[in-house]
Amino acid sequence: MSPLASITAKVLAGDRLSDADALCLFESHDLAAIGELAAMANERRNGRRVCFNVNRHVNYTNVCVNRCRFCAFRRDQGEEGAYLLAVEEIRAAAAEALRQGATEVHMVGGLHPDLPFDAYLEMLRAVKSVSPLLHLKAFTAVEIDHLSRIGGLPLRDVLLRLREAGLDSLPGGGAEIFAEPVRERLCGDKISGARWLEVMETAHRCGLRSNATMLYGHLESPGDRVAHMARLRELQDRTGGFQAFVPLPFQAENTPLRDEAVRVAGGVDDLKTVAVARLYLDNFAHIKAYWVLLGEKIAQVALTFGADDLDGTVVYERIGHEAGAGSPRGMSREGIVRLIRKAGREPVERDSLYNEVRR
Repeated sequence: MSPLASITAKVLAGDRLSDADALCLFESHDLAAIGELAAMANERRNGRRVCFNVNRHVNYTNVCVNRCRFCAFRRDQGEEGAYLLAVEEIRAAAAEALRQGATEVHMVGGLHPDLPFDAYLEMLRAVKSVSPLLHLKAFTAVEIDHLSRIGGLPLRDVLLRLREAGLDSLPGGGAEIFAEPVRERLCGDKISGARWLEVMETAHRCGLRSNATMLYGHLESPGDRVAHMARLRELQDRTGGFQAFVPLPFQAENTPLRDEAVRVAGGVDDLKTVAVARLYLDNFAHIKAYWVLLGEKIAQVALTFGADDLDGTVVYERIGHEAGAGSPRGMSREGIVRLIRKAGREPVERDSLYNEVRR
């Protein structure tokens, strides 16, 4: 029996794939067969439903003490283009999102050297003052670690205070790639992969759900991708706190890595990564095709390669577009619905915890 036939048998039987199986899928050139398997696994779990939500991104600052080499968003304090939103600007963005029918505000930013811990609590309260019904997904694990250090508080205490101020869930950013030799070259100032996982486990133990991400198509190998997903699957086995896995293709333009011999992912690699994630991450309910970085057409095709979520309307995304993402900065509800229907799937508007809002 060929390796792919053996993997197919496992998928049909509902058996868990091994790390070797996942690596075999990454190294296979039979994209159609991998996509068909992933589509079957997804439809077994989610039917033909594809979720999205109406959300608004708020990037409160691009000033950051870290110097990640994949990032085109960060600025030094005082540098041209550096900014820090005032609390009233954050409140106004949340109010605009509410008027546009958003159910979620997604708020992340750089690690500003001068913002005190209480400023982050104030940001959360500002959003919640607009409406307690707005779900507030805020602060990556990297930001949570930063708050622990500047506040002199254990992770649990930080998370509980943030939750009391209005935090409802965490995004999955900052995971990048866990393989330490690659991570050191990619983002040596950032917290380790082990610390990222520790923050997420603590958040899950505090009753906060989160997403999980993987940045791919830069300096990593297929084995690094599998090892990354393995650690996510292990944590999900322990906590069940991850809602969705979001593979993020690296955007090279305008970054310090642009002129290096990086292995920027193309459409085939994007679709294969989505499919392998769906097949390997058997304890994740949802695999997200993040249209902002994939582009609308690849994201649409990814819905037939195992993805069941397109993220949301986003409205004004900065981070990916600073690095050269060619997609729009936002999409209307009607635009997302049309994209899903043209892929032959059933659009379902969800809230941030995957409860159905409307079909």
